[in-house]
Amino acid sequence: MTSVMSPVTRAEICVVACAEAWRGDGEILASPTGTVPSIAARLARATFASELLLSDGEALLARGTWALGERPAEVEGWIPFRAVFDLLYTGHRHVMMMPSQIDRYGNANISAIGDFARPTRQLLGVRGAPGNTVSHPTSYWVPKHGPRAFVAAVDMVSGVGYDRVAELPAAARFHELRRVVSNLGVFDFDTEDHRMRIVSVHPGVTVAEVQAATAFALVVPPEVPQTRRPTDEELALIRDVIDPNSSRDREVRA
Repeated sequence: MTSVMSPVTRAEICVVACAEAWRGDGEILASPTGTVPSIAARLARATFASELLLSDGEALLARGTWALGERPAEVEGWIPFRAVFDLLYTGHRHVMMMPSQIDRYGNANISAIGDFARPTRQLLGVRGAPGNTVSHPTSYWVPKHGPRAFVAAVDMVSGVGYDRVAELPAAARFHELRRVVSNLGVFDFDTEDHRMRIVSVHPGVTVAEVQAATAFALVVPPEVPQTRRPTDEELALIRDVIDPNSSRDREVRA
């Protein structure tokens, strides 16, 4: 099969890294944003996270896996918009969002760039980011790692980071920023003061390159492994079943 013959791409490494964010979650709703996270959620459910619930993006829970841009062949449940809030506020959801900015404590901005009174660029608005980050696990996907995305301070706090939530003990109870995945590496906040730490760098990337592309000092452990490569089974699912049109390579260019 051609799936396992050609070299593994950076996009496929990122898919696997995003999929790993849902490992061990059990029966919760996975809510991916973006092409790579959408492939990743379906890959996770098809391999090591069989209990994940996946929406068709509208009002149905789908069974099995299906290709991007297509309708799922099988339906296993109904999830109208109002039901999403029931899952959200009871913690039965793990979202992966795409911030325009993120800082060392995980504060994320999807709202506006520049001074809040006169922003230079209007984005989505805060949308569900505050509720997501204080109600259930939240992860982030950043397809272009650079100092404009990994910033010293976000221009507006949309998703709440660890330093902010520490000021609101009631909001900290269910606050968990699980993973940040970029096109260069994987990061978490599992440090004493919850500063962003390098978990792994993708094959071909160095720690120095990651730090140079980040506008704040990352926590660097003594040993930084490489992000794992997809297995042959995972490659076949990515290339032949979930993303046969290689949409992933348009989000993460080689």
